Amino acid sequence: MTVNFALPSGREVTIETGKLATQADGSVVVKCGNTMLFCSVVSSTSVREGQSFFPLSVDYQEKFAAAGRIPGNFFRRETRLNDYEILISRIVDRAIRPLFPKGYMFDTQVIINLISLDKEVMPDALAGLAASAALMVSDIPFAGPISECRVARIDGEYHVNPDRSDLANADLDLIVAADADNIMMVEGEGKEVDEKSILGALKAGHEAIKLMCKKQLELREMVGDKATTREVETVEQDEEVFSYVESKVKDAISTMARGALNKQQRKDALKEIKTNFKEAVVEEKGEEWMSENKEQIYAAYDKVQKKTIRNLMLNEGVRLDGRAFDEVRPIWTEVDYLPSAHGSAIFNRGETQALTSLTLGTKTDQQMVDVAHENSYANFILHYNFPAYSVGETKPMRGPGRREVGHANLAARSIRQVLPAEMTHTIRIVSDIMESNGSSSMATVCAGSLALMDGGVQLTRPVAGIAMGMVAEGGKIAILSDILGDEDALGDMDFKLTGTDKGITACQMDIKIDGLPYEQLEQALEQARVGRLHILGEMAKTLSEPREDLKPHAPRIVKLVIEKSFIGAVIGPGGKIIQELQEMTGTNINIDEVDGKGHVSIASNDKAAIDDAVARIKKITFTPEVGGVYEGTVKTIMPYGVFVGFEGGRDGLLHVSEMSHSRIESVEDEFEEGDTVKFKIVDVDERTGKLRLSRKAIMPRADGTIPTDEELEEERTASKSRDRGDRRGGGRDRGERRGGGGGRGRDRRDRD
Repeated sequence: MTVNFALPSGREVTIETGKLATQADGSVVVKCGNTMLFCSVVSSTSVREGQSFFPLSVDYQEKFAAAGRIPGNFFRRETRLNDYEILISRIVDRAIRPLFPKGYMFDTQVIINLISLDKEVMPDALAGLAASAALMVSDIPFAGPISECRVARIDGEYHVNPDRSDLANADLDLIVAADADNIMMVEGEGKEVDEKSILGALKAGHEAIKLMCKKQLELREMVGDKATTREVETVEQDEEVFSYVESKVKDAISTMARGALNKQQRKDALKEIKTNFKEAVVEEKGEEWMSENKEQIYAAYDKVQKKTIRNLMLNEGVRLDGRAFDEVRPIWTEVDYLPSAHGSAIFNRGETQALTSLTLGTKTDQQMVDVAHENSYANFILHYNFPAYSVGETKPMRGPGRREVGHANLAARSIRQVLPAEMTHTIRIVSDIMESNGSSSMATVCAGSLALMDGGVQLTRPVAGIAMGMVAEGGKIAILSDILGDEDALGDMDFKLTGTDKGITACQMDIKIDGLPYEQLEQALEQARVGRLHILGEMAKTLSEPREDLKPHAPRIVKLVIEKSFIGAVIGPGGKIIQELQEMTGTNINIDEVDGKGHVSIASNDKAAIDDAVARIKKITFTPEVGGVYEGTVKTIMPYGVFVGFEGGRDGLLHVSEMSHSRIESVEDEFEEGDTVKFKIVDVDERTGKLRLSRKAIMPRADGTIPTDEELEEERTASKSRDRGDRRGGGRDRGERRGGGGGRGRDRRDRD
């Protein structure tokens, strides 16, 4: 069973089901061009005992065979998900998770595999469509369909799912997820675009998604009974228990919410409220009633807490920490905090704090990126760490999780837009979250920008980020700037925007309700713009632009461009020469061939070492040029001139006529072997490559002037004419002598 539709570009997309993985609850293959994604979904029919959250896992993995490649790792097989695959998994997860029924606690797994790759058709934009379609042809309860697409603005026009090669010309690149009525998720980046550009992209993407949703419904109709939603028992809230709990804790929670408390004070206050509530329940209802209704009571308590705080925001304009809706928490910043790092910064906003370090490396420090469509190297790396102590908790130290990977990616794409066009170093930013109460990824953007400027990396402009929230209910909507962690948990939207004073560089939005009207989205974008400019102003109080130079201990990189023919001479047989150069100078040297030239990078934190390496490489690659002025040593003296040796083992003839403006009778009287002489190269023999040198070309004449090249050439031409004239005159004398000899011969004949 298949359905087809065409993208706005004209590319056809096919969704097929019933051929592969028929024992899964649902499975589809989505094909566009030669790119094919297989997706399966399975949901358990029983709930694990004590399960208190929805155990959904989404795994996107690319099969390297899809691109005709073998993995570059040691095992030569697909292993754990790489960062790119984790990011796609997160995008799909965020789009579909809100659409499962509340209280649905059944283990559910979505697996998406890239099984064939068209290098021009990017699979990440089709992953959400594949996941939704697989759920729609299953009996798993799911309030879909939804879909995802990429929207890029290229040459001023919006394109849906453009070709990979076209993205190089895009100034805006977003992944948009939506159902037929509402935008649900957005993630992407831009080259300092304005807010209207974001809105335009969302509208263009939504129009395409509406057709994708329609086609999924058609496929579901074809499947028939297999797609009949299974009956699932979910625990409903007991209204009597809810009313009882509300009567006991609503007033205390309201008092706490109006208190403008900090995070720890709120935590302590809520803990006290909950303890008092338990004691009151046991006293009034008894231990047995408490035990029998434990799950209902705790669920009702959480619901009352959330409802009470949300109502205060909507009806009284009260935020938990006492701020106005558009107010940003107090900010302080510091740079150059870590003396041994190549740049560092602290960014503190309210109770969120990021300590960020900059490390500058060479080409050998680049990160290998081995994904299905390419094996490449990244020279900009950003890592984000969220240790348990940042929220006052304990947790085993493990590797980075999906959250860390996602936050790092958002911060990296935010800063990447303002990096210098030509990056000489490999750059690594590490953000350690020292304290967290919301918006730690945005703190990473701000601290990362400051650390780069502190380290002397020439950003085009500083970047800042802000997280926006929303509470919407009963027709009332509150847009919140710089949300707290608690506001994120109880709100309906988490919208992160980053950018400069010129425009937006990245964004990420998740909506937990049925969508956000475009009018409110426009309000959120404008409120975020004002907040971002405020944060940039606070950062500028510490550092407003990059430092002029790198730190004294940072590695410096000098680049040389040499002729292609000299690459082998610098490297040497088996790398012998370049290894010796590195050992002798203490530098790190790399050579790449780019556009038929050798690009040499020399790195060291010692300027003298770099200068030494540069001099040695220039000696190896020295190519004398006509018109160049050089200095050399007299090697051999001949009656007609001297041979001068100079840089790169080259030599040339300094003829006696080019030694001075006045006549030199004896070369031996003018020079001795070993003398240093400065000269200009005036000619190269095209056939033999021999160099002709001139000292008088750079010597002042008697009147103090230095002759021009044209004047010297006239002198040489005149000298040659005189020489030829002299030679012709000498010929006549010899002819007369030869004639005299003939006369004598005739005399002899006459005598005979």
